[in-house]
Amino acid sequence: MAAQAQQETAVDPVHDSVRDREIRVEQEHLDRVYLRLEEKIHEAEFLMRDAARRGQVGTPGALAERDAQVFRAGIHLNRLNNEYEDFLFGRIDLLPGKDGKKGPDGAYTAVEPAEGAVRPDNTADIAETLHIGRIGVLDEDYAPLVIDWRAPAAAPFYRSTPVDPGRVVRRRVIRSKGRRVQSVEDDLMRPELTASLDGRELPVIGDGALMAALGQARTHTMRDIVASIQAEQDLVIRAPAASVTYVEGGPGTGKTAVALHRAAYLLYQDRRRYAGGILIVSPTPLLVAYTEGVLPSLGEEGQVAIRAIGSLVDGAEATLYDSPSVARAKGSYRMLKVLRKAARGALERHDAPQRLRVVAFGRRLELEAEELADIRRTALGGTAPVNLLRPRARKLLLDALWERSGAGNRHTDPQLAAELRSSFDEDVTTEDDFIAFLDAWWPELTPAAVLDAMADERRLGRWARRILNPGEVRKVARALKRDGHSVHDIAMLDELQAILGAPARPRRKRELDPLDQLTGLEELMPVREETQRERAERLAQERVEYAHVIVDEAQDLTPMQWRMVGRRGRHATWTVVGDPAQSSWSDPDEAAQARDEALGTRPRRRFELTVNYRNPAEIAELASKVLALAMPGSRSPRAVRSTGVEPRFSVAEGPLGETVRAEAARLLERVDGTVGVVVAMQRREEARRWLDGLGDRVVALGSLEAKGLEYDATIVVSPAEIADESPAGLRVLYVALTRATQQLTVVSAERDEPDAAGVPDLLRE
Repeated sequence: MAAQAQQETAVDPVHDSVRDREIRVEQEHLDRVYLRLEEKIHEAEFLMRDAARRGQVGTPGALAERDAQVFRAGIHLNRLNNEYEDFLFGRIDLLPGKDGKKGPDGAYTAVEPAEGAVRPDNTADIAETLHIGRIGVLDEDYAPLVIDWRAPAAAPFYRSTPVDPGRVVRRRVIRSKGRRVQSVEDDLMRPELTASLDGRELPVIGDGALMAALGQARTHTMRDIVASIQAEQDLVIRAPAASVTYVEGGPGTGKTAVALHRAAYLLYQDRRRYAGGILIVSPTPLLVAYTEGVLPSLGEEGQVAIRAIGSLVDGAEATLYDSPSVARAKGSYRMLKVLRKAARGALERHDAPQRLRVVAFGRRLELEAEELADIRRTALGGTAPVNLLRPRARKLLLDALWERSGAGNRHTDPQLAAELRSSFDEDVTTEDDFIAFLDAWWPELTPAAVLDAMADERRLGRWARRILNPGEVRKVARALKRDGHSVHDIAMLDELQAILGAPARPRRKRELDPLDQLTGLEELMPVREETQRERAERLAQERVEYAHVIVDEAQDLTPMQWRMVGRRGRHATWTVVGDPAQSSWSDPDEAAQARDEALGTRPRRRFELTVNYRNPAEIAELASKVLALAMPGSRSPRAVRSTGVEPRFSVAEGPLGETVRAEAARLLERVDGTVGVVVAMQRREEARRWLDGLGDRVVALGSLEAKGLEYDATIVVSPAEIADESPAGLRVLYVALTRATQQLTVVSAERDEPDAAGVPDLLRE
């Protein structure tokens, strides 16, 4: 879904200029807003200076008035500064309303369009345009430049759907960075209309452009298909916010966009319920940017954390890929047993002390290796996290030393005996030798330290005996020796954090506002408010559970990853989107069991999206041949359009790289947007070298990296290599074949056994 904005080039060959023009339009508005913000900041600063002059009068009344004015001006100034960056994110273009009443923000309050707003020939004029942002901004005449997203006038931005559009014709998401507009993406709420704005037809960018073309098609069949897309997606978006909403759909059905719009709808409908935060989990970092573009409005106050599955653990980031065999071992339920043994076994280091010697009551007391081993086994018999068992181990050591001292027989009086024992414990625990021993014998373990210990093949072999086979032990240990983490390592780190336990991190102190130091303001002025970005970062770090969890491409999560995500949504409602036919995990039944454990006993509400509006019918038909092999009996989503361009088949007669480069250059001449070259995972770096110098519009991807992405044209290199690289290879190939919005080229190597027409064996009838 990340490249959806590029598909409209199939409709309009000069679309880039339309996009650029629309970005300029939004930039001009944003410049005007920032100019007005600067004026408001200067006004607040003037009030601050004026208040300081009032303080020179010296009377109690003047001082109180000064303090109150500084207080109000300071809060206003802080709010303006806190919301200054990246705060404009949306726009809605509206038909005339039933009444002409205006709200306090200057916007009309009507929800439904006026009679006659839509003319008999399905044309209409846009009567009002509202920009939506984090705070409201009025111009000099008190007309709205930006509507606060919490205001009633902003409700249609969240609530409008193609089935129930109200006055909304077009909804636009605006992505900006600092003061610059980066991109725009439109949703068309009324695709059957030809709407005009300032005398010109309303331009539509992104998915909305395709929907507009479909909605305005001349055949009734095409209109019916558009209506079915809108109706089935609207059912998901507006489903009651209870328990688990599970959405299935094949490639191009808009699962991700629907789930994210549902989150926006839920948050607006019940802000209090979802103030606990929303977690959005994407399978790869490449999808995170698209996700942020769809839901920029939810970033306020740290309410939404958007994370790739390899970024869910703070302080760790997945940068590596595991081979399929290593991924299967790391991601399966079996690894849970290995980690539990490793967490305890990591305490037994080769340099750990084998003898404890202390002096108490004038005597030298010793515990030998065998006694220490018995104490460790007893301490580890508890169910608490390993690091939290350290106090128990400490007490067992003291009990053993006390018994060795023989001092327990000195007093028959219980009170005197307790006092003597307390004195003994204090003497021992304050000894440097005892403290050093305990730190070395029972250190506080970190998840990273345990993973490092697992990189020792002999130790891992002991912990994984009868769980992993010797070949898996060797491969996993070697993989853990690499510099960096894979997505499967991140799930292991999170599991180890739960197994080990850790003390809570101290909360970071906030800086004081210089205004707090002014005489007379200490009691009136609060501590400086955090900026929106500071608050979002702090909440994201502190939050470990969320009120709502969205899992995108859920079929790819391993059992260990489901456990990681499940810990973040113990009391949450969920939106889970996926397609079993696109699963890259080798054991879907095991993953389904883990998913059900993560979701608990919550009732499920299931939906299915059936319409493919990404791929032309020609590409969808080819991909369906692989789907029949990967999952016999599965149905492909029905494509809504046909381009007349059949997939192209090319055979590498010479070096594979030369053929791929030539095909990429050919496609760059035929499409205005991007070209994705999908190869088996082990060929990623090689493929990037093949394409060197062709420009930014062409990108090389490993087969697992292509999930969720779209390109105007796609080259799939050696289907047999992709299909054979893992037990889920046919499903991965199905994903690769469904990335293109316009043209698809398949390049065959000798392994593909192409026929005389260049069609590889896997894609023949």
